[in-house]
Amino acid sequence: MTSLDLRSLAPEQALRRLELIILRRLDGLLQGEHLGLLPGPGTEAAEGREYLPGDDVRTMDWNLTARTTVPHVRDRIADRELETWLLVDATASMDFGTGRVEKRDLAVYAVAAVAYLTERTGNRVGAQILHGSGLRHVPARTGRQHLLGLLRSLLEVPRSQPGGQGAPSLGAGADLLLRTTARRRGLAVVVSDFLETVESWERPLRLLARHHQVLAVEVVDPRELSLPDVGLLTVVDPETGRRREIPTASRRLRQRYAVAAAEQRAAISAALRRSGAAHLRLHTDGDWMRDIVQHVVTQRRLAAVAHRPPPGGAA
Repeated sequence: MTSLDLRSLAPEQALRRLELIILRRLDGLLQGEHLGLLPGPGTEAAEGREYLPGDDVRTMDWNLTARTTVPHVRDRIADRELETWLLVDATASMDFGTGRVEKRDLAVYAVAAVAYLTERTGNRVGAQILHGSGLRHVPARTGRQHLLGLLRSLLEVPRSQPGGQGAPSLGAGADLLLRTTARRRGLAVVVSDFLETVESWERPLRLLARHHQVLAVEVVDPRELSLPDVGLLTVVDPETGRRREIPTASRRLRQRYAVAAAEQRAAISAALRRSGAAHLRLHTDGDWMRDIVQHVVTQRRLAAVAHRPPPGGAA
């Protein structure tokens, strides 16, 4: 488990420690060329292969399909000079954590790992940060100093006030990101707990996925999945500021809570799947670096399978 307490350190010391730990583990766990988090959209045609459910129909190779009488698509070789945009949720619901870190800190770690993976292949990296006071924009640039500045901006974001009215919604953030980046395809990474209503962000995320490859990084705390038996518990909705007393000694209530939480997470997963986003779930009590690396390895394997020539050698 990689656990960091960045907020107890001076900003520059925290950034250096985060960079060292991430790069060391990435180099140790990801051998060979860094292919990135997702196969890039690129512009250069690659080999044709048989169509698989879920493939983008816009990549259909009609000539190859006609020759083989079997539906084929033609993949694209990843363009190394792409923009990566991060939409980072820093609203009040992220200021919570009962694991080893808070969700807001886990979001910073995820952004750092994603940014280092993409920046090392020459990509420009920019960010839109959702906060209780509004939206903060970090222009897309290359270079280590820019990346450190982006991470410093995230570390310095103040906590949002519960019940604040100034926070933009996740859907509004996705809409704005699309309007400002639609000119060129790239990678959009959305880091959030996705606790807003699914209806508020599913369509904007789907529209974003039509123009970019989208990775949704969902951050979860164990107390959002189950309640411990700790007697009467006062809970506060971070988005509205409402308080409520919860009798956690009730087994029936804890069971109902667990069922409702599981249904909520299933609905989030289904909405992300429908939107066309790749989905990575990170837990505040888990090994976030291991989970990120496993996601990258899985994406590499899927890309390798997708680029194999179809049976019979048709290309």
